Amino acid sequence: MSDSSPTPPVKPVIAAGAAKRANASVIGMLLAMLSTVAIVLTIVWLNPQQKADNYRTPIDVAAVSAHASETAGFTPVAPVLPEGWSANYARWNPAAADGVSFWDVGYITASNTFIALRQSGTANPTWTATQTGNAPITGTRTVDGSDWELRDKPKGERSLVLATGETTIVLTGEADFKDFDVLAASTTKLLAAEHANPAPSSPDPNSTPTQKDGK
Repeated sequence: MSDSSPTPPVKPVIAAGAAKRANASVIGMLLAMLSTVAIVLTIVWLNPQQKADNYRTPIDVAAVSAHASETAGFTPVAPVLPEGWSANYARWNPAAADGVSFWDVGYITASNTFIALRQSGTANPTWTATQTGNAPITGTRTVDGSDWELRDKPKGERSLVLATGETTIVLTGEADFKDFDVLAASTTKLLAAEHANPAPSSPDPNSTPTQKDGK
């Protein structure tokens, strides 16, 4: 009878030289990986992660406001805010298709949240609705004696709107009410000071000086 038992598998035999070369390649690869990791760790250690505050570029809102007033026809507000607040942009936006030009400042609050302040002397209901994300009017919020219209949604941004004098001011962001109150109070305080001390008008160069009696 013939033997029907299965033939055992043949194990491959690697020559000693080939095995040595293979081991050397693996060791070399591991050493290269360790070297790369060491270099990366050294770079990270020498360049620690920057804090968010280091990326805040200081913006002189008052200076930009003074420059924009030449075009705006009014003095755009540049409220004085507590320590910890900063502006990350300030600009004058010329009129687009809607015919509305406006002052636009972005503020980072002391709580590291964001509120945009926008002011226009040519605001209309459509522009105001757009700036507030078409949020519905949900009430009124009184801040330092001024009644701001509150526009709010269950989730997302909220807005405070104030029509004062010849301009409309819109504050919009996802910040807490306490931060909105700080910006709103600083803004109305500045407006009150401007109304109490209006800028002197420039004399008309074509006008004739009025003589006093006896001179």
